[in-house]
Amino acid sequence: MTTTTPGLNTHLVLKHFTQEEKTIICNLGKEWYVTSGGGKIGLGVASQYKYFLMKPTAEYQTLFNIEREIIVVFSDYENFEPRTLDSFDKVVALMQELRIEKVCGILISKDNYIESKIRQLLKSDPEHQAIVPFTYNELAGKYDNFFIRNRFKEYFYSRDLFAFNSALKKDLYFFGRTDLIHSIINRHKSNENSGLFGLRKTGKTSLIYGIQRAIKNNNGISVFLDCQLPSFHVKRWNKALKHVIDEIKSQNSLQIILKKESDYTEEDAATNFEKDLIKIFKKLGSKNILLIFDEIEHITPGISLSQHWKTGNDFILFWQTLRSLFQKHDNLFSYLLVGTNPKSVETPFINGVDNPIFNQLPHEYIQPFDVPQTKDMIRRIGSVMGLKFDETIYSKLTEDFGGHPFLMRNVCSVINKIVPKERPTRVDKNIYEKGKEIFNQNDNAYIEMILSVLKEHYNDEYEMLKFLAVGNLELFNEFAKYSKEYTNHLLGYNILDQNSELYFFKIESVKQYLINLNKYKKLKLTLKEKQNEISERRNEIEPKLRIIIRTVLVSNKGENDAKQKVLNLMGDPRKSKYYSFTLKDIFNPNKSEIYFEDLRKIITKEWAFFENIFGRDKEGFNTHMAAINKYRADTHAKDISDQDMEYFRVCATKIENHINDFI
Repeated sequence: MTTTTPGLNTHLVLKHFTQEEKTIICNLGKEWYVTSGGGKIGLGVASQYKYFLMKPTAEYQTLFNIEREIIVVFSDYENFEPRTLDSFDKVVALMQELRIEKVCGILISKDNYIESKIRQLLKSDPEHQAIVPFTYNELAGKYDNFFIRNRFKEYFYSRDLFAFNSALKKDLYFFGRTDLIHSIINRHKSNENSGLFGLRKTGKTSLIYGIQRAIKNNNGISVFLDCQLPSFHVKRWNKALKHVIDEIKSQNSLQIILKKESDYTEEDAATNFEKDLIKIFKKLGSKNILLIFDEIEHITPGISLSQHWKTGNDFILFWQTLRSLFQKHDNLFSYLLVGTNPKSVETPFINGVDNPIFNQLPHEYIQPFDVPQTKDMIRRIGSVMGLKFDETIYSKLTEDFGGHPFLMRNVCSVINKIVPKERPTRVDKNIYEKGKEIFNQNDNAYIEMILSVLKEHYNDEYEMLKFLAVGNLELFNEFAKYSKEYTNHLLGYNILDQNSELYFFKIESVKQYLINLNKYKKLKLTLKEKQNEISERRNEIEPKLRIIIRTVLVSNKGENDAKQKVLNLMGDPRKSKYYSFTLKDIFNPNKSEIYFEDLRKIITKEWAFFENIFGRDKEGFNTHMAAINKYRADTHAKDISDQDMEYFRVCATKIENHINDFI
């Protein structure tokens, strides 16, 4: 890290600034090094702004991990307008890429309410760079030595930049996918098509935005087509072609007369689509158009919600048209298919007809981050928030969460909440482990979301994951040997990895989630494992039954009557012993002797109040409860056969399901 001292560059040109603005620049030069007097930029017809550049000194470099020059913009308007912030992007476009620090900027405004307005704006746009606001009055007068520093802390450290749940539309916090973007764009330039697939929350939509930004920066043309919108998938194939044409026209703001929707009949749709596309192509300056079909599964046979795509021939007719035109015209367009499910390009026949795009485009799965990519993302985002991660954390994160950027960011979001508010602060191994534990306990929804694709469309593969998680390797290997397609999907989605003939989880949190979900399905248990499971499950059932019984009896009989019923069933000497106890204390195992068998008897005695909870099969309930109690009593007395263990599992699961449904 280079050392920079405060001051003003001797070659500064400040003649375009007012006297008040010059005073502000000189004041800032007491803490920063002002490198350039910048200039003026215009936004729209009437708005003009002045800017200059300055470099952080060692103290600011340490506190906020910024080394490059930052942009300072003067806005001498009394009322702040959000478009003012576009001036930062305009200045960046004038500078060398590596010169400017993009993560932050300073805005000096004559609007006395600038702070609240910036705070509100940043809240509505979490992707925006950190803008540190000041008024002219604040910086032109006297202020203490900590004023600027504290304002920076307030606007750097107050935002949780890890907690992005939506797709990233800008490149400021977009990491690790540059090579993939370039690969897809190069194929497009070579008039080749592409496919890109991945589980939910793997960054597919963020990648699309990245591809579109890169194409736009090179004066290219791309069109985003969201197949999950009803405006797309409810349409028949011929009207869907018209929808594609309308989107190309709309997204490129073209003033052009095209065929009407009524012209897109089943007989004439392909011909009119070709004519319209060629007309648009010429209007756009003969630039190859990239058609990006996102959420492709919504028009995929066997998956789509719309029957004409799901079971009809619309998919065949739509893609026959596109493929035919693609082969007929060089450099007219290419297409990129994006989604969670690659069935659209993996299925050879649809309704007995050749799939037009089977094996016709190279498709790949989104790869996880490696350690350097994880480090780049976590270090850069963390630095803006005042979090300094130990070097070992990056490899731990990558290993524990399989390089899945969404999961890793959300773990770091948890860490941000549990570390001290005083920043900067160090994140060491102990803090990381605590954050990971909290995430794994509370954020199963993220894991479920990621695995939902397998549950919905690849149920056999999902079952295989469960087998592998609980150690049923024989069943897993049977599936793996039966068809390579099973393991290809699991490897492609980067849930599993393979070394020789062995398969293992790449995302440890997914494995742990599946273990917790299926921990009572493991086969070939040792005697100790059987004993532990029986004891654990009964110990979880018993306190829940006490709560249910007390709640139901009190609500139906009242406290006193309920207590009397329980005491009568217990009989002496316990009845006399606990006569003065409250009902709550009677059901407290630390204060009274109440047994699992007592709970069964109370429920069956008052069955009319409990049959809506445990079903109408009273005898079945008795049998299940008796079995749970019997095997718990026998666990240390003798061996437990596999058949007995399976019977216990059936009985325990029945009772657990009733309890969980009620609670």
